[in-house]
Amino acid sequence: MTDLPPAALASDAEPAEAFTARTGVVTSFDDHVGTGTLADDTTGRTWWFHCTRIAGGSRTVALGEAVTFLVEPGPTGLEAVAVAPTPVSGS
Repeated sequence: MTDLPPAALASDAEPAEAFTARTGVVTSFDDHVGTGTLADDTTGRTWWFHCTRIAGGSRTVALGEAVTFLVEPGPTGLEAVAVAPTPVSGS
């Protein structure tokens, strides 16, 4: 769980970073509140997200889960959207 507001996370992000597909790992998620954070694999930045932004309507993700996501402007700054588990190749 994080007590930081979205505006405090990734606040130094450049506008060009918005709308860029990326990968990362879930670093926190509070099922009760429905919010969490992701660590961006490329930049190392932390991105805030809300459970309504999880793809497929599941509204939950696992801590440490590898995900793909986009970054878009939200009500309080840039945030992660279209958060989806990274497909596992091979079986």
